[in-house]
Amino acid sequence: MTDVNHKPKSTAAAGHRPAPQPIGEFAAQAADYVRAAVGIELDYTSETLPLVDHYLRGVPSQQPELVELVITTAGAYFGEVVRRRLGGRWQLVAEKPTQWRMILPIGLSICPAGIAAAVIAQSDDLDDLDTGLDAPDPIWPVLEAALERMSQVTTDEYFSLCGRLDTLEHLQEVLAAALARTME
Repeated sequence: MTDVNHKPKSTAAAGHRPAPQPIGEFAAQAADYVRAAVGIELDYTSETLPLVDHYLRGVPSQQPELVELVITTAGAYFGEVVRRRLGGRWQLVAEKPTQWRMILPIGLSICPAGIAAAVIAQSDDLDDLDTGLDAPDPIWPVLEAALERMSQVTTDEYFSLCGRLDTLEHLQEVLAAALARTME
């Protein structure tokens, strides 16, 4: 069991803390797969997520072993992009890498591999994987209200790493503002 804490960073600029192992290895594998497929180097910034989304849409969902490998590696890459952009820490307490979580500074939590699986499947209805967002009970009303106010998105945007990062950024801003109001 590992619970690795990291300071928030807004970019992947020099000085960010390295990913815990084996997250760093898995994320590097994802970068290698995408580079081999599209010929572009990934740098752990949000600007590279469209490339990963493109790559994930080409993964043959009929090959379960390949899908599990890809969701593990792409989930690690996505989680690292989130951690470097929004801050947070990896929670590696689950036995399977497909269940590891990214805990954001304001209390939101995601399973990056589950999100990668949702992008491949173009569905949130996956048996053994958490594709959603989790948060402590007291902040759910704020989250639900913020999600209701957000504009509708296309299915392609919803089932994309880019779309999920945009939503996480928005929700983190909303929660930070709500917390600031309660402290006034």
